[in-house]
Amino acid sequence: MAEDKSEQPGDIEDLAAQPASDEREPSAEQEPSAEQEPSAEQEPSAEGETGADASTPETGPDGADVASGDEDAARDLEAELAAAQDAALRAQADAMNVQRRAEQEIDKARKFALERICGDLLSVVDNLERALESVGDESGQAALVEGVELTKKGFIDVLTKYGVTAVEPMGEPFDPETAQAMSMVEQADVEPNSVIAVMQKGYTLNGRLLRPAMVMVSKAPSA
Repeated sequence: MAEDKSEQPGDIEDLAAQPASDEREPSAEQEPSAEQEPSAEQEPSAEGETGADASTPETGPDGADVASGDEDAARDLEAELAAAQDAALRAQADAMNVQRRAEQEIDKARKFALERICGDLLSVVDNLERALESVGDESGQAALVEGVELTKKGFIDVLTKYGVTAVEPMGEPFDPETAQAMSMVEQADVEPNSVIAVMQKGYTLNGRLLRPAMVMVSKAPSA
């Protein structure tokens, strides 16, 4: 029993002789490395650097190509704008022409709406004129002549109000636009191709021919 007690103190001394630093030194796994590389989150991104570089304008040959392409696109847009403006002007001119033609058609319809009825009434004027020519100068028929004259005058006044005018080419050069030659007579004392007699008057409605005048035309005597 005494020998055991003598050995215990020596063991205690051996433990005391061990340096205390062995317990305090951190392990290799726990020591922070002074040369530890930063994490991926802390490292600057190479793609970010290239993105910043991409934002700067290119000044090389590629940049010149981009500028040239922009100029071509601008010219194309200007050409399209000019074409659109030209088309708009043409459409406006067409619309104005259509409106003008419509107004002309309306004006013609207003002027010549009575063309048929006026043409039918001309025969009444013809009958009145024939009646006056056949009466003569007898005193007993003076009242009849006066009444017919007044009727004829009033009737012609109504026709004139609506644009109907008589065509009387007596003594004038023959005009095929307003007269129709019924015969040709040799006349030495009259210029050839002149109207020497009107067998039936012609009439126009607002300048448009309702019917041509029936006339006789002179011609040069045969040798």
